Amino acid sequence: MRDGEESGPGREGLRYRDAGVDIDAQDEALRRIKASLRATRTPGVLADLGAFGGMFAPDLSGMAQPVLVASCDGVGTKLKVAFETGVHDTVGRDLVNHCVDDILVQGATPLFFLDYVATGRLDPGVLAAVVEGVARGCRENGCALLGGETAEMPGFYEAGEYDVAGFIVGVVDRSRVLDGSRVAAGDVLVGLPSAGLHTNGYSLARKIFFEVLGLRAASFVEELGDTAGGVLLREHRSYLAILERPVREGWVSALAHVTGGGLTDNLPRVLPAGTAARVDRGSWEVPALFGFLRERGNVPEPEMFRTFNMGIGMVAFVPASGLRDLEAHLDALGEPHHRIGAVVEGGGGTIYA
Repeated sequence: MRDGEESGPGREGLRYRDAGVDIDAQDEALRRIKASLRATRTPGVLADLGAFGGMFAPDLSGMAQPVLVASCDGVGTKLKVAFETGVHDTVGRDLVNHCVDDILVQGATPLFFLDYVATGRLDPGVLAAVVEGVARGCRENGCALLGGETAEMPGFYEAGEYDVAGFIVGVVDRSRVLDGSRVAAGDVLVGLPSAGLHTNGYSLARKIFFEVLGLRAASFVEELGDTAGGVLLREHRSYLAILERPVREGWVSALAHVTGGGLTDNLPRVLPAGTAARVDRGSWEVPALFGFLRERGNVPEPEMFRTFNMGIGMVAFVPASGLRDLEAHLDALGEPHHRIGAVVEGGGGTIYA
């Protein structure tokens, strides 16, 4: 380069914004969500917002042998529905509740949560809505939103799209860990209702709604009494408040979170050798959404049960000694529940009767 020549396309040279990353937008988004983040603080939180790492000092004095339980997950292609509807404040709560349920099935209660949001071009309003949903989920579950990361990666995501992932850490006393070892033939399967698809099966559901039927997110579906977007964005339930006491009291021998793989693949995850899970298909009323998907998509019944939760979001494995107490507890909370089958002797897997 000769003296006097410009060093780039402008006299001032390139800036990060010229490459598609707007640090000012990130700062604006953080400003909007600070109050929501602070509202999730629990007594164990030590670090202030903005620290390089979150610090947490749990009170484990009541536990003989504390065991940390960690999990991570995402929301999957349910995000595509959020993009089309412009509703971004529910997927964060979906994320937290899914992760809470994943550690609950091992007997753990949540301590803290971390989130990761990545996008091509950061929209402060969208990011604030997503993270405020995460914060709301954390508050509802008594879980601190300890930290997170926002990544702006131009050219990596389509315009208006983002991805979100969550990381949770919880704790359980070793004597109360649920690992399937207490499950035995004769245990009753008690199903708790889902609120819809939760966060699984969306690739198939979206194909049926938007490709096969040609609907839009705003299209009203008479059979379902809601728009396609409204049905598909129904939030993933947390079962923590409902099941924390039954776990603590030892009324359940195991729990199964009905996520990807449906009842077919998730029930066997807690079965000991020499047993199988028998599910009585007529023991609960399958919500209209699943009948709609089966009929309109011409989906075989085995595929339905392996792709979707079919209206059952969590299954408790209950020995005879705990059944009366569990059902009385659920009744007192006004929580619907169904005896959907039992653990039987067998070679593993889920058997539909």
